[in-house]
Formats: sequence, C-alpha cells, structure tokens
Amino acid sequence: MTGFGASRQALQVNDQTIALIYLELRSINSRFLDLIFKCPDETKMAEPQIREQISKRISRGKIECRIHIQRDVEVADQVDIAEGQALQKFHLPAIRELKTYQALVKQHFPSAQEMSVKDVLIWPGVIRQEEIAAEQLQDVILQTLEQALDSLLQSRQTEGHALKGVILRCMEKMEAIVASIELKLPSIIQIYQDKLIEKLLTVLNGVDQQGRNISKEEVVERIKQEVVMYGVRIDVAEEIARLKTHFQAVRTALEKGGPVGKRLDFLMQELQRESNTLGAKSVSQETSDASMELKLLVEQIREQVQNLE
Repeated sequence: MTGFGASRQALQVNDQTIALIYLELRSINSRFLDLIFKCPDETKMAEPQIREQISKRISRGKIECRIHIQRDVEVADQVDIAEGQALQKFHLPAIRELKTYQALVKQHFPSAQEMSVKDVLIWPGVIRQEEIAAEQLQDVILQTLEQALDSLLQSRQTEGHALKGVILRCMEKMEAIVASIELKLPSIIQIYQDKLIEKLLTVLNGVDQQGRNISKEEVVERIKQEVVMYGVRIDVAEEIARLKTHFQAVRTALEKGGPVGKRLDFLMQELQRESNTLGAKSVSQETSDASMELKLLVEQIREQVQNLE
C-alpha cells in the first residue's frame, strides 16, 4: 500500500537542543516487506532496530526510510550571531590546512577554480560538531520512528478503506452473476437434456448424426459416453456453492480488518479456480459468459489485493 509518514524530534544534551532528527517513511505496493534505508552513516547502527520496529507493525510494502540530522539548531535560529560565538564553531587548524591544499592545487593547476564560502563551510572538520552519543542518538531515532509509523499507518488505513470499497463493488457484481446463473440453471439443464435426448434417440435408431448406420456395440458406447458427459457437465451446483462460500469469506475478512492481504490473495486463487471449472463445465453461452465475467472481476480484485496489508 502507498502511504507517507514523517516526524521530527529534538535531540538534547544538558537541556539544550543540539540537533533535530527528521525521519520520513514512504511506502509503495509490494507483496512482501522490503525496507530501503537512505540515512547518514552515523545512523547506520540503528538500522537493525528500525527494521525490527517496522516489521512489527507492517508486513507488506516497499518502505523507504530517510533520516536527516540538522545540527546547530539554536545558532541557526538566531538572527544575529556574535563573531566570537561563530569563531568558537570554526576549527581554525582545519581551515588553514584547507587553505594550504588549495594553494598546492593552484600551483599545479593555475586555472583551477578557487573554493567558495559554501565549499569551505561544508568541508568535513571545518565546523565543530557536538559529539552525540550513539545510544542517545539511537533512542531519539526510534522515538521519531514510532511517530512516523503512526502517521504512515494512518495514511495507509485511509487508502485501505478506499480499496475495500472497490473490492466490495466487484464482489457485488460477482454475486449478481452467480445468482443470475443459479436462477437460469433449471432452464439451461432442460435445454441440454432435450438436446441429449434427441441425440440419444438418433443413436438408438442405429444412425449417427451424419446419417450413417452404426452397430449395436457402437450404440451402447455412444450412450455411455453421452451419459458420462451429461453427469460431468450438468453438475455445477458444487462450484456455485463454493463460489458463494468464498464470497462470504472475502466479506468476512474485509469486515474483520487487520492484515488481510495474504488471506484475500489465497481466496482470489480459489475464486479463479471455481470460475475456470464453471466455464469448463459450461453447456450454454450464458454459463460461458458468466465464467468469463467472473474471471475478469477476480483479476480486478487480485490487482487491488496486492495493495492491501
């Protein structure tokens, strides 16, 4: 199922906010649970716990987890920053070292472009960063993840309600098709019986459908074949009963709620099988058309079921 969830949590040291943890979860449809991490290296140690926490609450979907750490929050919120306060953030030896590197490069490559202010500021080690304990960072990440999961699941639940409506509308169409065939079944059987009787009478007279004379042994064999075919083709009551049972099972699963994707996936296989059998036993155009319509509707539901948890 598709969905989005995000959360933000402050990371504090000595009652001061030194960083903000942003965590986003995006999910798209997948039959299985597939987790993708796009996170800074310093958060890698939390990935096993993140994976475990997500798998406890989600069983299907391709989930992308993004984490961003914003440092120097209090300084960034100030309008005016004193020069002395700013200098405390700079690692001057790193700046001098960077200046030396640039001079050496310019000696060998005079046309090389000089570094911009932005280049200097993002160079590793130039800006002093508050050290964050790994355990403390992990705790805040997991708290943020829990809030993001709540948001994601709410988003997925909204989509789930919409998909439920689509599936139920398809179920209503399938139930109407089966009810219609069940009503027509006596007349369908009668028409088939009349054709069979006419065919058997012809055979009993010792003449086949092409008007050729046939022996007694052939007459007996033809009658046996027709009786067997009649018994196989005419009895679709069992298939109709099973279709109705599966219809009810689908409705029950949807009403019960919770993770129903795999259960419905199995029921779609059963409905497809019964629809195929109904078509194979067809002795009329009505049942053949009904079988085709049922299979098309099952396929439509199957596509939606792949999106359910």
